[in-house]
Amino acid sequence: MDHTSIITQVSNPKEEEIISLNQEKVSQSNSSLKKQRNRGIFSTFFCCFRNYNVEPPAANTNANALPPPVEENGSPPKPPAKYLLPEMIISDYGKKCVVIDLDETLVHSSFKPISNADFIVPVEIDGIVHQVYVLKRPHVDEFLQKMGELFECVLFTASLAKYADPVADLLDQWGVFRARLFRESCVFHRGNYVKDLSRLGRKLSNVIIVDNSPASYIFHPENAVPVQSWFDDMNDTELLDLLPFFEGLSKEEEVYGVLQNLRSR
Repeated sequence: MDHTSIITQVSNPKEEEIISLNQEKVSQSNSSLKKQRNRGIFSTFFCCFRNYNVEPPAANTNANALPPPVEENGSPPKPPAKYLLPEMIISDYGKKCVVIDLDETLVHSSFKPISNADFIVPVEIDGIVHQVYVLKRPHVDEFLQKMGELFECVLFTASLAKYADPVADLLDQWGVFRARLFRESCVFHRGNYVKDLSRLGRKLSNVIIVDNSPASYIFHPENAVPVQSWFDDMNDTELLDLLPFFEGLSKEEEVYGVLQNLRSR
């Protein structure tokens, strides 16, 4: 991983100075590096993406086998020993698999105090406990409950588990997420943490990803339902507006035709 140019947007762009890490030169003095580290220390926990122009690797035509490794900064990553998801439980048989992002899709988190935060999650960084203030996107509760009825739901975030797991505990009171996948399950591809859907262990024609970042599903854009990034607009209705669409999609034989029509609108 090239540490000379890493910029990871985490939350509101106004907070960029606090939460983005951008090492301009490896030869900077120790004092300069320390200042930059203090500004960017939080960027290791949340993850969104700026680079939307990432080229995907060549398509894999074998749906039953693990895909060949994609480029990871010049050296191929090791393929996983097994698929990322466990066997589907009996009650989910016949359902499609929906992969749902966390940050800026379902919630917005910040290290700056938020007066109306829904959750405050302690996160330890270098031996110091910091408070993470979490806002829930409007209608997220209704969205998750309905999605849990219609689909096999999986949380897949590029954030670290030490932050995302306790947030998911507080967010998902109904046990909607059958599995939770974090940064270590992503593929680092050309500066982005990509969610490789072919490694889930589910038939791709029955997999949908709901995410605010096109870079996160660059390998499988034909499986995506894009959503707008959310920060603090309490009048937002996107999750609620999507429910009729997902109800219809849950009844389709496969997802590609419907999602192609969605992209062409």
